[in-house]
Amino acid sequence: MRYYLVALFDKQSYSYMEEIQRTICKKYKIYKNMPMLHITLEVIGDPDMEKLTKIVSDMLKPYKKFKVEVNGAICFDPPYKSVNLKIENKGYIIRLARQINDTLKLHGFDVRDNISKWDLHVSLANTNYAAREWSAKEYIAACESTKKEDIHRMAKIDRIELWKPINSRRDMVVKSFPLRDF
Repeated sequence: MRYYLVALFDKQSYSYMEEIQRTICKKYKIYKNMPMLHITLEVIGDPDMEKLTKIVSDMLKPYKKFKVEVNGAICFDPPYKSVNLKIENKGYIIRLARQINDTLKLHGFDVRDNISKWDLHVSLANTNYAAREWSAKEYIAACESTKKEDIHRMAKIDRIELWKPINSRRDMVVKSFPLRDF
């Protein structure tokens, strides 16, 4: 099974992005339960949980809560049909993603080969866990309208979590790693 190491937002940042997600999902009736907004830092195949938890916990000890730059929308075409908020690949977030990838690779974990080709993003709506498949026309319209909003702001990351790939908020969190305050 694949697991996901994700960065999560504080309440204020989350509510702003959730409003954009809610608008899209309501208009196109995509989800019954909206997925939790997050930034995927790493995808890990069949990890030794004890070893992974210790490594990630040690790696995150020096990290404080930090900000990321949300800069417009980015869309991933079929088969994904994904409308996302683009996160700038700079600062703490990209350094953390690279450090996690490199460290886990060194310890023999099954992680992505080339992280430099990865676009950091927050998925607002896509075909995963969707109540229905949206049409190509709906996807294009959602993508264009999100891009027109010209979203540009800072969002605060307050914790990192390890998730199982299921759409049940209660059952998906394997481990939470809160970041220190400033």
